[in-house]
Amino acid sequence: MINVPVYNMVGEQTGSMEVDEVKLGGKVRLDLLKQAVVMWQTNQRQGSARTKNRARVEGSTRKLFRQKGTGNARMGTVRTCIRRGGGVAFAKLEQNLRRSMPRKMKQLARNSALLAKMQAGNVVVVDPLTVEQPKTKPFHQMLRKLGADRGCVVALESHDPVVFKSGRNIPKTDIRQVHELNAYEILRRKKIIFTRKALEAVVASPGTYRVGAETGA
Repeated sequence: MINVPVYNMVGEQTGSMEVDEVKLGGKVRLDLLKQAVVMWQTNQRQGSARTKNRARVEGSTRKLFRQKGTGNARMGTVRTCIRRGGGVAFAKLEQNLRRSMPRKMKQLARNSALLAKMQAGNVVVVDPLTVEQPKTKPFHQMLRKLGADRGCVVALESHDPVVFKSGRNIPKTDIRQVHELNAYEILRRKKIIFTRKALEAVVASPGTYRVGAETGA
């Protein structure tokens, strides 16, 4: 069992929550984590870089002049790559860079990432996390007291517009609903801050991180 400390918004520890490693796969699978991170980063690429080959350059396909009898070197169309304004010889075309993984592999990679953070002591719970009005300064002070002001993910059970507006302008701070997390987003920031209900959703449904959902759904 892993003990996750529970703090209030002042930075005082008020208790802890126990999380069974078996719920998160039992061990950290490094190969699967790398595969998930590479997939996520690759899918951010557009793959739209391109240059025009001779088929895409505008111009006639008529032969410029006859093959023999002119005294000139033989020449084909105006769109050939050896003429100015012609197509590129080895043109770069659009690529479909999309990668995918089976759903259960993505879920297991996410759980491995979270387990690695827990084992490193970089997961905390804030209870209660209540913000009366959207203000960045008190939210940033809370992060500093928790040692998370240099990079963190704040995982909420459901969308909270006041919390989102309070933390969206803080550098290296991501506000996410817990079911939106993936392996890359968990690993890219040093600390993860859960609300109590958000962590309870992870423990109750490690496949989806959704309250009331079945594991693996």
